[in-house]
Formats: sequence, C-alpha cells, structure tokens
Amino acid sequence: MNDDIKKGLLGIVVDETEVSKVMPEINSLTYRGYAAQDLCEYCRFEEVAYLILNKDLPNSIQLKKFEREERNNRELTKNLYEIIKHMPKKSHPMDVARTAVSVMGLEDKETTDSSHESNMRKALRIFAKTPTALAAFYRIRKGKKIIKPKKTLSFAENFFYMCFGKVPQKEIVKAFDVSLILYAEHSFNVSTFTARTITSSLSDIHGAITGAIASLKGPLHGGANEEVMHMMNKIKKPSNALKWIKNALKNKEVVMGFGHRVYKSGDSRVPTMREYFGKVAKIKKDKKYEKIYDIVEKVMIKEKNIHPNVDYPTGPTYHLMGFDTDFFTPIFVISRITGWSAHIMEQHAANKLIRPLASYKGNRHRKVMQLNQR
Repeated sequence: MNDDIKKGLLGIVVDETEVSKVMPEINSLTYRGYAAQDLCEYCRFEEVAYLILNKDLPNSIQLKKFEREERNNRELTKNLYEIIKHMPKKSHPMDVARTAVSVMGLEDKETTDSSHESNMRKALRIFAKTPTALAAFYRIRKGKKIIKPKKTLSFAENFFYMCFGKVPQKEIVKAFDVSLILYAEHSFNVSTFTARTITSSLSDIHGAITGAIASLKGPLHGGANEEVMHMMNKIKKPSNALKWIKNALKNKEVVMGFGHRVYKSGDSRVPTMREYFGKVAKIKKDKKYEKIYDIVEKVMIKEKNIHPNVDYPTGPTYHLMGFDTDFFTPIFVISRITGWSAHIMEQHAANKLIRPLASYKGNRHRKVMQLNQR
C-alpha cells in the first residue's frame, strides 16, 4: 500500500472547529472549552445543549426561553405518527430514527433555507421531535398506546414518561442526563464527519442528520453500547467473566466498549459514567453487571493495556434503567443531534466541498471489445 495513504484519514486534520476538543493538558473532553465532567456535575442536559448550539452557557432567562421552545416543538404531525405506526415491528430503532428525521425534512417549511437562523430553528425542531418519534415506536412495537409528550417535564423526564408512562426517581433521571451530556459531542467522529461531508455539498440539515444517524448505527461507532450489552448477556454471570474474557483474547475476538482512536490512556468520560452506572445499580439492587464490568475491565487493562470507552459503562446503565438493548444507540442520537447541528452550521459558515482523492489500484487501460468478440 502507498505509504502516503492514510486509511481512515488517520492523523489527517481536515478542518477547524470551535465545538469540542479533547484537551491533553486537563485530560478531558471539552465542549466550547468546558470540561464535560464539570458540565455533568453542574448543569442539566438542556444547558449543555444550549452551550453546544449557542457557543456559551445560558443565563436563567436564555435557558427558560430555550426550554420553552424545545417543549413547544416536541409534538409530531399526525402524518408522522401514522408512518411510525405502520413501520415493521422488527425494525431497528436506528432505522426508525433515520426515517423519522427524513420525514421531518419533508414536512418542514424551511427545508430549503440553510441560513444560520433557519438552521438554528430546524435544529431545535429535530432535537425536540426525535425523542417523541423514538418513544412512539418504543410503545407501538410493544403493542402499547402512544404517550404524547408533556410540556411540564424536562427533556430527560419526558423521554422516560413517553417510553414507560412514568418518571423514575431523580437519581435515575440525573444518571440519564449525565449520559446525554457525555454523548452530546465529540469533534470529528465518523457520524459528525459524515454530517459535515453531506453539508459541504450544500445539502440541508435534515439530510445531513439522516446521514449521521446511518453512520452512528455501526457497531464501530454508536452501536458499540448495544454490543457491550450483548457481550454481558453472553457472559451471563460474574463467575463466567474471567474465563470468557481470557478466551476472547486468546481467540483474538474484538471486545466491544474498549479502545478509542482519540484517547490513548483512557476515555475521560468513563469515570463519570462509571460513577452513575454504580448509582443506578445500587438503586436497582442489581450488582451483577458491575461485577462483570470490573472483571473484564481489569483483564483488558492488564493483558492488553486497552482502557474502556464511554460505551462500556453506558450500555449496562441503560439496561438497568429498563431500556431495550436496541434503543441504546437511539438514545445516543437524541443527545448527539446537538453536536451534529453545531457542526453542520459551522461547516456552512466556512464551507469547502469535502472531496478527497483516492490512489487508483485497478486495471491499466483496456480496450473495449465488441460483444461478439468477448
């Protein structure tokens, strides 16, 4: 292979961004300069969503306005509800999310307007409506009645309410809020780069987010949290964990939830998410997954010097909260819409068509023979 080729664009800087960065000097992922773990401690998810979209944390007046606009835009059209009702029950919820956002684009009167002001309004609508679409499908595939959004509830509370018909204790809501904050943004990851690539052709925000969702579905990106839960279900109980991970490493199997291209000495989001995983496990009085988690993590670090990424604690946390495994990545979506939207608008602001080159390795020039001579 040509040494000049950087497979996966490894190490290639393709553009500039103000949205987020992993800052080595503080060993932390930062959003607009704020450490993600500090945001988890002091802010609700709505404040962080505002920060990512508007470049700074809101004051109380700005936050109330933002929350009011988000809550007023949660409802879906009758048409979209009907489409969701007729989706195959066995559809993956990520495909539902992708299709729902695409339909929102068909229904949005500002679809063709990609001005910053219009994109801000559309971003808020996509952000507000996508959880409603996913929760509607969550209910429908279980044969239950759709629960409409409630304006008196926070973003996190409302999603629980629409899925389960009730809001859990505040500690569970806080843990969910933390997961949304940690998933909200992560610079030029695969789905974000997909969104920016689509945007670079001057396509619309609904199309860019639809493409980003398709990218996030993959198990090497957002789908990893689901794969972590599948792995833990294979292990079944803590007493099996050591043997399972040893065999996996011996057979050179990929252990999901470990390693990250950006972090070399551990994902800075993990300690915070691990703390809230423990809190949820304690509330639910279920320590099984924590024990499996600790055994597998210890072996991976000792044997391979590979640390967990944020998907590793998030998967079992969502499971303990009561969500179906295939809904873990869609939860990632409802958070990451904020980051994608910020990057889409940043791309528009200083756009250059993203069009890399490829090194050709096919046949040399060949002459076309007529059909009767082939």
